[in-house]
Amino acid sequence: MVNSKEILETLEMIDQQHLDIRTITMGISLRDCAHPDANKCCDKIYDKITRCAEKLVQTGEDIERELGIPIVNKRISVTPMAMAAESCETEDFVPFAKTMDRAAKEVGVNFIGGFSALVHKGFTSGDRRLIAAIPQALTETERVCSSVNVATTKAGINMDAVALMGRTIKTAAEMTKDSGGMACAKLVVFANAVEDNPFMAGAFHGVGEPECVINVGVSGPGVVHHALTKVKGESFDVVADTIKKTAFRITRMGQLVAQEASARLGVPFGIVDLSLAPTPAIGDSVADILEEMGLSTVGSHGTTAALALLNDAVKKGGVMASSHVGGLSGAFIPVSEDAGMIAAVKAGALTLEKLEAMTCVCSVGLDMIAVPGDTSAETISAIIADESAIGVVNNKTTAVRIIPAPGMVVGDTVDFGGLLGTAPVMPVNAGDPTLLIARGGRIPAPLHSLRN
Repeated sequence: MVNSKEILETLEMIDQQHLDIRTITMGISLRDCAHPDANKCCDKIYDKITRCAEKLVQTGEDIERELGIPIVNKRISVTPMAMAAESCETEDFVPFAKTMDRAAKEVGVNFIGGFSALVHKGFTSGDRRLIAAIPQALTETERVCSSVNVATTKAGINMDAVALMGRTIKTAAEMTKDSGGMACAKLVVFANAVEDNPFMAGAFHGVGEPECVINVGVSGPGVVHHALTKVKGESFDVVADTIKKTAFRITRMGQLVAQEASARLGVPFGIVDLSLAPTPAIGDSVADILEEMGLSTVGSHGTTAALALLNDAVKKGGVMASSHVGGLSGAFIPVSEDAGMIAAVKAGALTLEKLEAMTCVCSVGLDMIAVPGDTSAETISAIIADESAIGVVNNKTTAVRIIPAPGMVVGDTVDFGGLLGTAPVMPVNAGDPTLLIARGGRIPAPLHSLRN
């Protein structure tokens, strides 16, 4: 039973510690929208999205007002468009992205994800057409997000896809050079992508999902940081227990909102994603949590160990609070979206190599990283390959959202605004991986993938 003390503590978390519901994301299946005629397919896609999500934003606003819980974003994810549009007799998939964008604006959501392809074991014709359309699609739309899954623990790494995505990212950056390569901020390359992720830019509605579903992503780095200020000098046993209890309370709020939205919309409740999602706001930083544990600055020795504890404790506390936990569920470390991470990069304490090490123990990967504009496509592909290898070998989701900022060099800053924040341009290793990437083919799955 909830008592008055718990209610007051929750109000304090909302008012003073940046606690919010980061997103209510409605997943919508587009599998029944397939049609050989591209125009008719687009019409069916638009009609279904606008019909299913007609009341999503209003419902979120009603819940926010009635419960007093901030709900920052209302979003949509759809069936990977490479599948939904594959039967269309057209080579140009850009109109499908524009249809998604038009539908998103009609219903008022912040973002729509699912301009996506799953190519971890090879390409279909739809996959190739979709990937070819990504740069133009993300340049000519405002709210569409794209993702491509290039590896799984079961299949290994599709290095042909890795090479292709390096080139795709470079093209997308160049096409949006006037906005610092903004298209790349809406594009994620995955290993072991999950089907029920509510967070952008990587959300899509997987083939194992129901017709329509509500998934919720919580936030709360500021709440965890505040809780740790009360156990200064205590052992890591106390630190872990404190984080678990805090994650439990955060997740219970997420479950409440998810169930309420599900009931009001008449749509099944899917999952609560436990991920601690920071923002550029001061006091809402994962980096602050790690430094509260005792680090002088994020990036120093001990950072990976502290992050491992945080990630594990968040999961342990969260799974006790919700009957359905899913998505990515960990601790995000997006550089541009975390004030503490930005400060560490600017101070020279946090490098790309250290970030890669940190992704071994957290969700989800190298996220919102800006690199010099002259970084080669092969180097970007090699970064994707490294991150994919971490995901494949460790049987976890990893990803790369990297922005080769056109015309910019180390020390410059790219400002994307809003939740996407500000990214300091980071140095990249000068070695040339061209011959490595040129080999193509597949890196085989690790032995431990043979579990059947």
